[in-house]
Amino acid sequence: MNKLHLAQLPTPIEKIGYLSNKYKPNIFVKRDDLTDSVASGNKIRKLEYSVAEALSLGCDTLITNGGFQSNHCRSTAAVAAKLGLKCILILRKEPGENIETANFLLDHMLGADIRVKEHDDFQAHKDEMMQEVYQEVLDKGGKPYIIPMGASNGIGTLGYIDAFDEILEYEKKTGIVFDTIIDAVGSGGTYTGLYLGNELRQAHKDIVGINVCDDADFFIKEINSIIDDTLSHLDVKDVERSHIHIIDGYVGRGYSLSRKEELEAISDLSRHSGIILDPVYTGKAYYGLIHELEKGTFDHAKNILFMHTGGIYGLFSKSKEIISA
Repeated sequence: MNKLHLAQLPTPIEKIGYLSNKYKPNIFVKRDDLTDSVASGNKIRKLEYSVAEALSLGCDTLITNGGFQSNHCRSTAAVAAKLGLKCILILRKEPGENIETANFLLDHMLGADIRVKEHDDFQAHKDEMMQEVYQEVLDKGGKPYIIPMGASNGIGTLGYIDAFDEILEYEKKTGIVFDTIIDAVGSGGTYTGLYLGNELRQAHKDIVGINVCDDADFFIKEINSIIDDTLSHLDVKDVERSHIHIIDGYVGRGYSLSRKEELEAISDLSRHSGIILDPVYTGKAYYGLIHELEKGTFDHAKNILFMHTGGIYGLFSKSKEIISA
């Protein structure tokens, strides 16, 4: 598959001494928050494939959707601006949400055409909304390309098979082998790419997802669907699917809603390591990780790799909550 080269790769892997000293396994972090300055995080890896296809089809407008503080939407707007493409974002507004900051501010600065939809309307009609905008662009003589939420489809997922190969290269160079990889699961594409990389390369790692919305059953179905879509782009009939491992129980108040103890955990890590997580994805997954470590879930592990998928701009919309936590 064709891909663009937009991200700063490979991203570094660092040992977190604070956690490694506190808990039994050695704990490392894959710094995918450093893939770019604005289009940072995990989404740009997926967009390297999605936007390459858009360009190959002669498209001039990227259409996607997500929440007001969507990292994927911000990254899509940044890539579009860099490549001279138009970008239309359909954003879901939560009741009482602070909208004029963080990712939404960057969407505006990057020149995206932003369409604001109330939560219930968005949830009920998001697919139809995308198709309506697609037709609108066609009617005006444009050539639109739809990227699904989170770029979590077969093409986008190829970016995290690449990321898994980066991890294997790191292991070869350093001699450090990760038996467990931890990933926040919000739409399923990143997890699916890591899972497929593990199965295709027969690396025998435990790829663990900690869901930040919905539940484990929902994501097992989503991941299986994305596996099917991804394999359609590869010369592979199927892979073993019984190893999908989702740890439920850390959604908390809900998607993008933070509990005081989650924000305290994020702040504690930043004070002791200089690593800053985001409140929506990695913050919830990290909170889940330390609680599972305390429960002994990973006592069998020697080296754990935590995926830092970026999204720290989302912290700015929660500044009051973080300072008071």
